[in-house]
Amino acid sequence: MENRTYGYARISDKSQNETRQIEELAAFGIDRRNIKVDKKSGKDFNRKSFMALVGTDETEAELRAGDLLVLLSLDRLGRNYGEIREMWRHITHTIGADIVVLDMPLLDTRQGNDTLDKRFVADMVLQILSYVAEKERLNINSRIRSGIDSMPIVDGKKVSSKTGKPTGRPAAVYPDNWSEVYSLWQAGDISAIGAMTRLELKKNTFYKLAKQYGTQNIAD
Repeated sequence: MENRTYGYARISDKSQNETRQIEELAAFGIDRRNIKVDKKSGKDFNRKSFMALVGTDETEAELRAGDLLVLLSLDRLGRNYGEIREMWRHITHTIGADIVVLDMPLLDTRQGNDTLDKRFVADMVLQILSYVAEKERLNINSRIRSGIDSMPIVDGKKVSSKTGKPTGRPAAVYPDNWSEVYSLWQAGDISAIGAMTRLELKKNTFYKLAKQYGTQNIAD
């Protein structure tokens, strides 16, 4: 059977456009019918088109030994260092297909006279790049978390130091009849469900406001 060349493109969500990636893969000489696209995050490999290429426990891989998989960049494969490394090994060693990453010439496992050397260099570079990408992702998440933790708290909400605006979901607002209904509920004259109905509040919001209101009254 003649070996085939496949292209793989991925965009993070449906609002993005995959046209540029498809055009660049087609310019490489890949038949458009063999260009697979996923519109999903790269946080894991739970992607329909990609899993069709590499196979699952229940389905056979479209990629065969000697086929070529072309990517525009390594991040199209994914973001997780460990998973990228395992998937790279699965494709190149278990399936026996080759991989070319267009924006990183060293990541090219196509066979030649120096097959072993090329695979060794490609695997080594992959591990380094994957590690750097994963490290950067973790550092970004850590910086975001540190920034949120250092934000001042105003009226129970974290406030951005730059904009002065609260972050996260808008704070729940007490209904106009809150004091009256809350007092009836506290006195046992109505049930919690009755209070929620009168206030037109969902259960979580009702108890959140009740806790907050009770704390304020104690403080006063």
